[in-house]
Amino acid sequence: MKPKALVILFLPSCLYAQEYTKLVWSDEFNYAGLPDDRKWSYEEGYVRNGEKQLYVVKNSENSRVENGVLVIEAKKTTSKKLGFLQELFATKPQLYTSASLTTRNLNSWVYGRVEVRAKVPQGKGVWPAIWLLGLDKEHKGWPAKGEIDIMEYVGYQQNKVHVALHTKMRNHQNKKAVNRQFELNDLDKSFYTYAVEKHPNKIDFFVDNELLLSYKKEGDSEAYWPFNKPMYLIINLAIGGSWGGKYGVDDAIFPQKFLIDYVRVYQ
Repeated sequence: MKPKALVILFLPSCLYAQEYTKLVWSDEFNYAGLPDDRKWSYEEGYVRNGEKQLYVVKNSENSRVENGVLVIEAKKTTSKKLGFLQELFATKPQLYTSASLTTRNLNSWVYGRVEVRAKVPQGKGVWPAIWLLGLDKEHKGWPAKGEIDIMEYVGYQQNKVHVALHTKMRNHQNKKAVNRQFELNDLDKSFYTYAVEKHPNKIDFFVDNELLLSYKKEGDSEAYWPFNKPMYLIINLAIGGSWGGKYGVDDAIFPQKFLIDYVRVYQ
């Protein structure tokens, strides 16, 4: 009976992974310099979650492509080193700079497989993430527009990664979010491939093609299922904040790099 149980568990993973096979969008990072502005835009400033980093636009110190990978680098600095930003953010004498890249207004997708091969940074206070957000043309706001967290990592949990999704009915504010955490070996040394597959009636999460979590549609209303509309991709490295900074930020760890080998979207 045991071998049959294994077949039942893993056979759906193989089928789903093969359903989306047409590569429709990608960045292999086989160039050098700033990220391709035909594929990536940026978030700017202090954006969310009480995070400590300032997201900087088109600054090679914080986001660049080199040696075949996208580097998102978080640095510790001071307002004096930031010139014109000193006056603007005078209430924050100690600053961290980083980058958040997004495909918003450039590319978005309804159904398909989004796959990112990445190596996470390390240390107390880092909070890298790979995630999808609804375009929200109706201005429903969060969490009604939908969020899918393909990978989140907080540095104080050294060997764990998290996947999650949020809707109006299921989110962390009402303590009903769909989320799981998984232990992975050698996160400080290894690249892993994180992927999500969006289907009309379910969402599947993978690490290195192993199906980790399958969430099935619970209701037809947008409150339960906002995922039948386009979503765009965000890859960012946050510092501190409501979750990443739960146990503070270790200033001795900087600089820290979030490395992305490739991003691929299949339909």
